[in-house]
Amino acid sequence: MTNESTQSTLHLDSSNFEATIASDTPTLIDFWAPWCGPCRALGPTIDKLADDLGDRAQVAKVNIDDHPELAAKFGVASIPTVIVFKNGKPTDKFVGIRPYADYFHALEND
Repeated sequence: MTNESTQSTLHLDSSNFEATIASDTPTLIDFWAPWCGPCRALGPTIDKLADDLGDRAQVAKVNIDDHPELAAKFGVASIPTVIVFKNGKPTDKFVGIRPYADYFHALEND
């Protein structure tokens, strides 16, 4: 699995997850699955965040079908679930689809 997509969104797995969230840069992670309709609906919002925030934040996705251990580690019981990490610790958790501004402000606020 690669770290790049057609946008600025990273794709994480167990080999790169910890290093990504440990960064000094705030990180938003979308836990999703390809069969999940709401997850697919949220996808363009996540990609827009990645493009809009550029180097100010990392935006990533974890496919829970491929990496259930990561979903379990962070208590992801339903999808989509978006978790914001700062300095390796979760600071915000959103279950279900939320407006773009909710995710943006969670990344921008200290």
